[in-house]
Amino acid sequence: MVNVKTQKNKVFVTSPLLPDLDDVASQLKEIWAAKWITNMGEKHNLLESKLKDVLNVDNVCLFNNGTIALLTAIKALDIPIGSEVITTPFTFAATPHCITWNGLKPVFCDIEPDTMTIDANKIEALITPKTKLILGVHVYGFPCNVKKIDEIAKKYNLKVIYDAAHAFSTEIEGKGIGNFGDITMFSFHATKLFNTVEGGCLTFNNSDLYKKICNLRNFGIQNEECVSDIGINGKMNEIQAAIGLLNLNLFRDEQAKRKKIYDLYNSNISLIKGIRIPKMPSNTTNSYQYYPIIINDDYYTDRDDLYNRFKAINIMTRKYFYPACSDYACYKDNSKHYEVLDDIKHRVLCLPFYGSLPCEVTDKIIRGLNGKFE
Repeated sequence: MVNVKTQKNKVFVTSPLLPDLDDVASQLKEIWAAKWITNMGEKHNLLESKLKDVLNVDNVCLFNNGTIALLTAIKALDIPIGSEVITTPFTFAATPHCITWNGLKPVFCDIEPDTMTIDANKIEALITPKTKLILGVHVYGFPCNVKKIDEIAKKYNLKVIYDAAHAFSTEIEGKGIGNFGDITMFSFHATKLFNTVEGGCLTFNNSDLYKKICNLRNFGIQNEECVSDIGINGKMNEIQAAIGLLNLNLFRDEQAKRKKIYDLYNSNISLIKGIRIPKMPSNTTNSYQYYPIIINDDYYTDRDDLYNRFKAINIMTRKYFYPACSDYACYKDNSKHYEVLDDIKHRVLCLPFYGSLPCEVTDKIIRGLNGKFE
């Protein structure tokens, strides 16, 4: 049983964006009056429409969570069973799991040292006749090398999906990040900058995919008398959508608050010997989803010791992503090694980062990074 009192004393790596309860109550009254609580109701459809503008994309299809959305994205591209999918091992478990659940084989590619995204320059060496898809992840909101990946995909006639769980509202040279590749998945989990408690969506440029994805999202039901495909239950309900509509009014302010903390962290941590702060490319906007740091060899201690020191004072940093997906028993191949990943996974640490983070806590974190724990 969770000790609520103990939990309240802890500072976590993130905190959910929550709308005012009176506003939630007002939304619930409207839903109760309509008596339409799921199956693409008014609020669901309004949220889809508004997200097109926020994400700067042509097509949005909402889902009950990001994992189901990603499962559906892979299914929608008709990748033959047994095919190989080149992806990153430096991601959340859902990424390779969605590949495997679709009857495909994840093939892990090493990552770039700066962005920690899939290393596009190492993808071609992994391509075989069985390769049909590249699945990149915009880790911490840092974009994959979308230009290089697009060139490779065209050269080898491969499909491309991006996991943008960390990149809500991110743009590359003014273009919404959900426009790259064949399909992009966004997560609206409670830990994300924008949330619908649980939820997610798919974005895509090919409007012909919309009907297919919608059918797959709803059991493959085309109409009352026709089930045209083997689908899944991926529908977002009206209560989730209502929370999303309220949070759409709040997330820009949350980003602005996070930017202040980001700048505060940067100005102080940049002075600390042995810590590297990954930099967002100049042509890319920052979603401000996470604040990762890299612990180098010339720091006064190692990453794991630093993590434990913070934990001892109830500041819960996160070794995100450790272990890497390639370390999981279900994927581990002892014959394979990843030069950059095998180093980075022991060095990266995400610090608490959310708009309501108190100044006294950021001060304590900065002191801790300077070796001054109390």
